[in-house]
Amino acid sequence: MRLFYYCLTFTLTASLSANQVREFWFNGAEINRYELTQTRYGESHPGHVEFIYVTEPFLTDVQVKNESGGQPSTDVLKLNALRTFNTGIYSYRTMSSTFQPIDLEKYPRALKTNTSVQDWRGQSFSQLNRTAQGWRGELRSYFQSEADQNFELSDALLEDAVWLKLRLSPQSLPTGPIQIIPSGVHTRFAHSPVRIERATAERITQGAMSRYIIRYENIDRELHINYETKFPHIIQSWKEIEDGKRITQAVLTHRVMNSNYWSEHAPQDASKRKTLGLNPIAN
Repeated sequence: MRLFYYCLTFTLTASLSANQVREFWFNGAEINRYELTQTRYGESHPGHVEFIYVTEPFLTDVQVKNESGGQPSTDVLKLNALRTFNTGIYSYRTMSSTFQPIDLEKYPRALKTNTSVQDWRGQSFSQLNRTAQGWRGELRSYFQSEADQNFELSDALLEDAVWLKLRLSPQSLPTGPIQIIPSGVHTRFAHSPVRIERATAERITQGAMSRYIIRYENIDRELHINYETKFPHIIQSWKEIEDGKRITQAVLTHRVMNSNYWSEHAPQDASKRKTLGLNPIAN
């Protein structure tokens, strides 16, 4: 597939200043569209993924977007990650939103993540908020065995924050043995508890491309993310391996930079979805 780039050109060195990072990210949203092969119910299903990266001011105490100039506040890079695929006759939609401060030195952990899953049978929602001790969590689900839960977790890396830290500074991600909370989509699809897992992380660099790999110890799951070695570390593809054989994978097909998509909501703007390989009248 042809890869479309609508991107400002920046001359970026291996050693980036905070101003250079901000110069790139504070110019509107970046939208990435991936061709998806999703494993579900033991079969592979075609679909698509959209990653929307956008910066915004964020209130660190109540952990919502700062819309009134309140304090304390910090700038975050937000990722809205959406998956769309069908299983036979019925549809699946998932969305995860994760908020990672730009200032990684002051805020090495993300501040918040939430995930919703909708299909024709029902829906579920989970959220983790950063606390001084670790994470405060909640889970709402239409399944009797899962709903409704409120819980606390100690400090650990969020898998859902890995995508953001890769884009900001891959070197900030740990290697070797780690403590990590699996992604919200994984835990909801597996109907497993939201908990901290042991894993091993590895970073491999081969010229222009690098790979970050997470291998879980007690759940049969691996995550491989392939990204460009140089800033802005564009994620070109990724795959999830479960039970050693069930593979979900996605490959970048389209990328749009400096988008103000939130203002393009009129009927005549629907045709612009074609620049992302999306149907103007359907998901």
